[in-house]
Amino acid sequence: MRRAVNFTILPKSWAPYLQAILRIMTGLLILEHGTGKLLSFPVIPGIDQILPHGLLIFTGAVELIGGALLVVGFLTRPAAFILSGFMAVAYFLVHFPMDFFPVNNHGELAIAYCFILLYFAAAGPSVWAVDNAVSSSATRSSSGHDFGQRAPGGA
Repeated sequence: MRRAVNFTILPKSWAPYLQAILRIMTGLLILEHGTGKLLSFPVIPGIDQILPHGLLIFTGAVELIGGALLVVGFLTRPAAFILSGFMAVAYFLVHFPMDFFPVNNHGELAIAYCFILLYFAAAGPSVWAVDNAVSSSATRSSSGHDFGQRAPGGA
């Protein structure tokens, strides 16, 4: 009888923490795009010549708000879903017309963001997220185990 070979490099117990780190870092990178467009920090040379002013404000706001929501893990699933679609649209409007192949049209990052964000839309935020505190608070108050709730028929 053969024994299965274990190729585990990192313990499974690390998975939720690494998922949270991936969420936070993805959020910070998207947030950086938003601050660059809206606050000129960091400066993105020529961005105002590439995008019309209204589109610059809209895309910057979506990236700033969505990135911040991902970083803190609040409304993670809807924010990730919206940002995933946003990155797909960005790829097909900006990168795809340049060339079919992502390596030639510089669209690899937009594609990676799209699928990473789609994963978070399905999987949720993992640990270190405001969503977890909000959902556990809502569960406590709906189950009747809230400290401020009075006992039925009693004082």
